[in-house]
Amino acid sequence: MKIYNTLTKKKEEFVPLEKGKVKMYVCGPTVYNLIHIGNARPMIVFDTIRRYMEYKGLEVNYVSNFTDVDDKIIKAAKEEGIDASTISERYILECKKDMASLNIKEATVHPKATEEIDSMLAIIQDLMDKDYAYKAQDGTVYFRVKKFQDYGKLSHKKLDDLEAGHREMKVTGDDKEDSFDFVLWKPKKEGEPFWHSPWCDGRPGWHIECSAMSRKYLGEEIDIHAGGEDLIFPHHENEIAQSEGANGKTFAKYWMHNGFLNIDNKKMSKSLGNFFTVRDVNQKYDPQVLRFFMLSAHYRSPLNFSEDLMEAAKNGLSRIVSSVENLRYLSEITVKWEMSEDEKKLMDEVKRFRLKFEEAMDDDFNTADAVSVIFELVKFINIHTSKENSRQYIDELVNEMEELTQILGIITKREKELLDQDIEDLINERQVARKEKNFQRADEIREELSKKGILLEDTREGVKWKRID
Repeated sequence: MKIYNTLTKKKEEFVPLEKGKVKMYVCGPTVYNLIHIGNARPMIVFDTIRRYMEYKGLEVNYVSNFTDVDDKIIKAAKEEGIDASTISERYILECKKDMASLNIKEATVHPKATEEIDSMLAIIQDLMDKDYAYKAQDGTVYFRVKKFQDYGKLSHKKLDDLEAGHREMKVTGDDKEDSFDFVLWKPKKEGEPFWHSPWCDGRPGWHIECSAMSRKYLGEEIDIHAGGEDLIFPHHENEIAQSEGANGKTFAKYWMHNGFLNIDNKKMSKSLGNFFTVRDVNQKYDPQVLRFFMLSAHYRSPLNFSEDLMEAAKNGLSRIVSSVENLRYLSEITVKWEMSEDEKKLMDEVKRFRLKFEEAMDDDFNTADAVSVIFELVKFINIHTSKENSRQYIDELVNEMEELTQILGIITKREKELLDQDIEDLINERQVARKEKNFQRADEIREELSKKGILLEDTREGVKWKRID
């Protein structure tokens, strides 16, 4: 299995630090709003990589955080006149719903930054003790970038050549020793959440959060650190400086980054009116279509989102699902049981599709080629199956298709559509749960209906619902 390592700019054979085990950290979202489809790409990509590693027999300790203290969260809270924690908790819940709709597996641990402050303070103190960090007069703690000699090794930038424009690099202060130094801890401002520290009451800088959570849940050295390519600099570069400065060890062996997502060949932005949340897309398409679309290109390639490409993904996914459904139908009506000699020979041919699929995934997780192999298998199945085949042969083909699609996180079994009365019954149950203050059950019912394409709207006249395709 080969991985393209951003650190070395080449594909390398994957050799875990501990045989049979993988320590993997993936930077998660900042939770101040519903996640957008740009957030969804790394979630889907690295979930698929995790699934493939587990298929290969590796035990993956998968950690993905929630950044639940940030300027954007504080701004959203002030606009609504509520606590920042209320905003973050709301959108963590909504994020988990969207992740579930996209069939993204729960992380081994989903740490929240606000619950790991002690771990951050410990690393900052380590850096202070080793002279990698210093305190300014106002209590801000900065990292001495130029003291870390390997700074720039991930982004392949030299300090002398760095351009202005990166948010952390623009931070200035009267006591800042160098313009490149970045914040580890910042003093509180009026009305903002804060924590006590040896330096001042305040909150952590963005970069220290991931270093602390990675060290706590995976150790000082990890196998894979991953995220979008927009995080390479300064976020991941600063993580390396902090972690290696504090621990004196190589932080991550392999660095993986997915490419950008564009909308109709333009950068996604609210000002251009081309900003889409996962929830927006799910109103028009089954969430599986979005997942399938994301896997239609290599994860390191830029990906263009458009209606035409989503329609193509919808049709492609339908071909796969229909093929499996047809196999299940044939399994039910066939009268033959045991496989014939000719069918055994055909199954020998089927093995080559799995080998081709593995070859694609072993080559830096080339999901585009892996999907192409599944289409080849669909074509083979459509040609070589009929009601005259044995159940054993048909069922083996079903298992083959399901195993390969499950690696990609694609669900091939369509759920039966809920009847209107079923929906009304669940809504009534939800109303009872809310009256009894059983909000967990009420949320579960809303989520269950959402997964099945039913959108609820609480109005003064009562609960209204509609189906979304």
